[in-house]
Amino acid sequence: MSEIKTIAVIGAGTMGRGIAHVAALGGYRTVLEDIVPTSLRRSEEEIRTNIDKAVQLGKVAPVDASAALARLNYVDSVEEAARQADLVIEAVPEEIESKIEIFTLLDKVCRPATILASNTSSLSVTEIASVTYRAKQCVGMHFFNPVHKMKLLEVVCALETDRDTLSAVSAVGERMGKEVVVIKESPGFVTSRINAMIGNEAFYMVQEGIATPGDIDKALKLGLNHPMGPFELVDLVGLDTRLHILEYLHKTLGEKYRPAPLLVQYVKAGRLGRKTGRGVYDYPELKTRAQ
Repeated sequence: MSEIKTIAVIGAGTMGRGIAHVAALGGYRTVLEDIVPTSLRRSEEEIRTNIDKAVQLGKVAPVDASAALARLNYVDSVEEAARQADLVIEAVPEEIESKIEIFTLLDKVCRPATILASNTSSLSVTEIASVTYRAKQCVGMHFFNPVHKMKLLEVVCALETDRDTLSAVSAVGERMGKEVVVIKESPGFVTSRINAMIGNEAFYMVQEGIATPGDIDKALKLGLNHPMGPFELVDLVGLDTRLHILEYLHKTLGEKYRPAPLLVQYVKAGRLGRKTGRGVYDYPELKTRAQ
């Protein structure tokens, strides 16, 4: 397998732009793709702001920051982004249909040796890979939000993923500054499966009037030493994303993962978290930006 020099990231949402950020800082020529021009502009601004902040804090040398920004390119075509990439990381919304559609296209436009990775947090990489003619070169790379701060990378081995692919993407993760764990594919993997259960139970507790979101968050932070409470975390991740994960886990693992009705109600009301300015909590300072 050839050395990975160029990485394409498909989807310039919260996760995509974070992955592009750490890929460029890791020394890779990086192409970030999105069909929405405003998403690309916002991504460029946010990545530059976050890298500048890292320089101010002394975490990144100015010369390394300049080099990383020079390695970044922004395009509005999947074909243009992926054609010359050695590794393509898909970061579209957590819906199996969308990911299968992207992998079908990538399999056609990428070079035969290119590795295809999905940033899915719960879905079957084996199912996604099945639409390609390169299942051995398909893998899961589950990053965490915010990508430029969170140290963990779950590398997910699908049914047919080969050792060379696992080794290559693990090495990429390490160059991105991540601690890598390699796991066998299972619904929800490790972190999403446990986290979804905790967050869902928290919604049930609010629904039953046991405690307020603020008190539940405080209890888990102070009593269990969690860095964030379950409601702070779901507002950061997105309530719609959490609901998609729970629906998949409910379908594949059974009744204990049935989404709490209150979570479903919040999503129907458009209360999706920080990205819309309102989730479990209100974020008035973010509402204008989200509109």
